[in-house]
Amino acid sequence: MTNKQKNAAKMKRMQNKIDAGILSDRFPGVSSIVIHMKYFHRGMNHAIMERTVNFFPGSYAYFHMECMSKGCVEGGFDLDWAIAQLVRNRRESGEGKLVCDGENTYSDHSKVDYKITIDYGGPAR
Repeated sequence: MTNKQKNAAKMKRMQNKIDAGILSDRFPGVSSIVIHMKYFHRGMNHAIMERTVNFFPGSYAYFHMECMSKGCVEGGFDLDWAIAQLVRNRRESGEGKLVCDGENTYSDHSKVDYKITIDYGGPAR
């Protein structure tokens, strides 16, 4: 990827974040969302990386996580639908697995196991 392509991709990601809006506007009752992910290369049974991402009321409501495979183009993991479903059903957690669907100059892509935890900021039950 050239510097021009990298800059264009960075600007596109920033515009996507702006377009997604702010968490407190999109999900007014949510005080935090935590996404914990374990990244794997296809065919491997051990995690190559673990990552935790925290979202607060002032954060962008952009839940597309990048693929960690070298050479991946426009891939990643879109957790927007999973989070929207959890909030709609007022669930406090959910988990699953996703495989990157981006284009790659190499043969392998990442896959990810994720766990989402949502705090609605209400009184303790």
